Amino acid sequence: MILNGCASHPRVATKRMEVGEVEYGYAFSIENIFPYLWYRKGISDRSDIGFRVGLPIYGSGLDYSRLLYEKENKWDMLNIGWSLNPNSNYDVTYYKFKHGKNKKNKQNPSSTWMGLRFMYIPNGISDKTSSRIGLLFGRNSGKKISFELGYYHDFSSMPIGDIFSSKYKPKGRFVELPHTTKFGFPSENSRIVGLSLQLFFNLSNNISKPKTSTEPVPVVEN
Repeated sequence: MILNGCASHPRVATKRMEVGEVEYGYAFSIENIFPYLWYRKGISDRSDIGFRVGLPIYGSGLDYSRLLYEKENKWDMLNIGWSLNPNSNYDVTYYKFKHGKNKKNKQNPSSTWMGLRFMYIPNGISDKTSSRIGLLFGRNSGKKISFELGYYHDFSSMPIGDIFSSKYKPKGRFVELPHTTKFGFPSENSRIVGLSLQLFFNLSNNISKPKTSTEPVPVVEN
């Protein structure tokens, strides 16, 4: 599965980023053979952008996040992304984040999130399209490591009740969308393409701060 993964997805910020704040690191995923590098920067009080560079190229992409709602330790965010792969894909994801609280009811760096993702492959490895929708879950321990797990189903390729069946054989209209290419790789309609598991490493450790300008305090003579 690791060698045959053919889609990838953004690494979004797990905290509300400030203007000029930067995060960067690397990630492993079952979708790519090699790890990829990621970089995020806050561009306004409600928006941030992200870039990914795959090794050699697969897993590369860019994305944009917009804060839609926030209240205390909760916030909602919309992310739009594009990824370069054998099955290059577009993602539109609605996230719901929540910061944890410690015993003194104060906010701590850990966070969890869930998301509803729409995924579209306009021209896959078999020259077909695939439209998918599914859920994801992620967690950040507050340190340098976080993970995200999701599955996005193509309802035109197979019944969702058969995704765990190892003996599944397509029938009827599903025969028109094979799950493998003639070389044995997952096609854009394969259920494997809809599975995502990513492990993120944050090298910046959230220590980057936006620059502030301070004017000298005038000295008052007595």
